[in-house]
Amino acid sequence: MIINVKVIPKAKQNLVRPLDDKNFKVYVTSPPEKNKANIVLIELLSKFYKIRKNDIEIIRGLHSHNKVIAVNL
Repeated sequence: MIINVKVIPKAKQNLVRPLDDKNFKVYVTSPPEKNKANIVLIELLSKFYKIRKNDIEIIRGLHSHNKVIAVNL
């Protein structure tokens, strides 16, 4: 499954907010430095979908707020 995610770094809390089936807004407390926000993003999505972190891959937007992510359910 392919989803679109908008990441908000330096948020007050970690939160996954689904907008619809394929679009999410994810708030992470980590700064967008040295891949820290991407690591937390993958951890949050793995908890949200109840899958392993290895089943989630950032396809596009590694250095952007808007990301395209592959999720293997």
